[in-house]
Amino acid sequence: MDKYHIESPHTPEECLRALDEILAKGGDVLGKYEWGCMAGDHTGYCVVEAGNESEARKTIPTFLEGKARIVKLNKFTPDQIRSFHKKTA
Repeated sequence: MDKYHIESPHTPEECLRALDEILAKGGDVLGKYEWGCMAGDHTGYCVVEAGNESEARKTIPTFLEGKARIVKLNKFTPDQIRSFHKKTA
């Protein structure tokens, strides 16, 4: 499984609809989201584990899919970082 960072921006007018759609996907999906709405940043943020981007996209409210940003995440090992330096030298 890969990890994906998802940002689902929405307007203040779309906020309740976004929350309702996430809730309809189940408490487990709702529990993965953090929200900036109370601070005036109407965006849902989450990190999900999924087999591919298409699976990760299923956590996004359908009406926001076109606005959402999905980024596949990775980690680096110390050896990888050292090898990057060797390639630029």
